[in-house]
Order: sequence, then structure tokens, then C-alpha cells
Amino acid sequence: MASTPIQPYGDLDSTLRAMAGRAEGFGRLAIGGLHGPLYLVTSVSDDGPGSLREGCRKKEPLWIVFEVSGTINLSSYLSVSSHKTIDGRGQRIKLTGKGLRLKECENIIICNLEFEGGRGHDVDGIQIKPNSRNIWIDRCSLRDYDDGLIDITRQSTDITISRCYFAQHDKTMLIGANPSHVADRCIRVTIHHCFFDGTRQRHPRVRFGKVHLYNNYIRNWEIYAICASVEAQIYSQCNIYEAGAKKKAFEFYTEKAEDREHQESGFIISEGDMLLNGAQPCMPPESKEESMFHPSEYYPTWTMEAATDSLREVLQLCAGWQSICRPVDNML
Repeated sequence: MASTPIQPYGDLDSTLRAMAGRAEGFGRLAIGGLHGPLYLVTSVSDDGPGSLREGCRKKEPLWIVFEVSGTINLSSYLSVSSHKTIDGRGQRIKLTGKGLRLKECENIIICNLEFEGGRGHDVDGIQIKPNSRNIWIDRCSLRDYDDGLIDITRQSTDITISRCYFAQHDKTMLIGANPSHVADRCIRVTIHHCFFDGTRQRHPRVRFGKVHLYNNYIRNWEIYAICASVEAQIYSQCNIYEAGAKKKAFEFYTEKAEDREHQESGFIISEGDMLLNGAQPCMPPESKEESMFHPSEYYPTWTMEAATDSLREVLQLCAGWQSICRPVDNML
């Protein structure tokens, strides 16, 4: 009899603000709008009274919830200021047109939203740059944007992406801007219990940063699953890599950092990963494990299990937007 997969965050929906400070991994300090009042989104208009944009621009901490369901068609990026929780539990909210921009902010939680159909140059579903930190993105569904679904660049760090669903996309997730931006060596990201469903590449692609991947399901990519570019350190634990026509799971791109004399790629440690349908790690002959970070250097525990068929089935059901009730707010 197959064991039941152990899911993280079992009591997260017991009360509204139980999420605050509960992320696993590098984003564990994100408390969002814990210490602020509720802000009720009562309109799916792009702007104006009761809109999401109006709440996100306010400077004080806010826990933003929705009284309505529907599609918010954004005419421009929606900038999110510090100390905000955007909590879509209890409704079905889809953002389209543009995306969220997390610029020079901290303490952000984004939960249970859908992102689809972002159009325009440099339009991401969630764009995190520059200098943003302590961010948690949980249970969001993202698909079909003109640039990235989630991009993390320009010294943004201490971020967790959990239980998200990614589909119908090319350049899914970029971490680290370009080889000239060496300050991105500070970037640290955890990605866990996510489902990348037929997206072409970048699950993620990383430059410079430290990334911990565990218990994710990546299937039917078209170029590669994950990529380590210049100085990147990717720790891949107990993930499921199921190939389609393209079998190379791990890619290594060589680039030259602006402050270095020679080109180099990044590093990937694969521990307990499940490779299906002929997926190949294609690791380079030289491994520099001594240069790699270990997640336990930064956080003591995380909820992880072996990569199994049972885990694969659960991730297909539990990643992305969920039809769940909005929990009671004990602070009222």
C-alpha cells in the first residue's frame, strides 16, 4: 500500500493570518500585512475605490482579501508596496493584461490567485526587482505571459515559491538578471511543491543565486528543465523530472561575470530526484560539490519526502489556485 504524501502547511488555513511567517525556506520571514487591518477588494476594476490597485499602493500594512470573484484587466503593472498580503482564498480572482510588480519592497505574501494572458515587452506575471526581500508566493496559477511568469532579479532575495502551477509558457522563471549584474550573488530562493506542466524552459534558469528546489514536478519541457548559468548554485532534492520529446533535464550555460576573467557555468546538486521517461541529468564531468551551498546552512527544517508516483499525483491536484473558503480572521 502506497504511503500518503506528507504535505507542508497542514494547518495554514485554520485562521486567516496563520500564513504569516510560516513559509518554508528562504522566504520564511515574510509576514505580509500581519499587523495591519483588513482591506476588502469590492471591485474588479483596474483602479479606483475598492480596487486591488488602490489597496496595494497604500503605505501601511494591509491584509488584502476579496469580496468578489472575477477578472482584473490591468492596463499597467500593479505595484505592490511593502507589508502586504494579497489573499485570494474564498474567491476566484484572475489578473490579466499586465502583472504584479514588487519593486524595492519587503514582507509580501501572495496567495491563491490566477495570472493569465499578460501582454507587452518585459511583462511578467510577477516581477520581483530591484532590492525586494522576504516574499512568499503560494498556491498561484500562472500561464501565457509575453515574458516570464515569475522573474526574480536585481538583488531581490529571501523568497519562497510554493504549491504553484505553471503552464502554457516559454521562459517560465528567470532568477538573476544578466552576467554583468554581479550583485545578484545575494539572491536566495526556495521553490517547492510546484507543478510545471509542459512549460518549455526555465524551471528555473539561474544566474549567480542560490536556489533550493524540492518536491516539484516538472514534465514535458521542450528545451530543458532547469539551468545553471554563471556561478548559480541549484540544490535539487527529491523532484520529479518527467521528459517528453526532449530528454535533457539539467542544462549548464557558460557566461562570464563582469568582474571575472573567465567564463563559467553554474552548479547543480541532484539528490533523490526521480527521472522518468528517459530524462537525463547530463551532468558535466567535473563536479564542484565543495563550492555548493546546503540549505541547512540557512534554515533548519523543511517538509520533504521521497519523489514517488504518489507525490506526483498529489502535486497535480494541489498546485495552483484552490477552491477553498476564506478562513476566519481572529484579529477582528
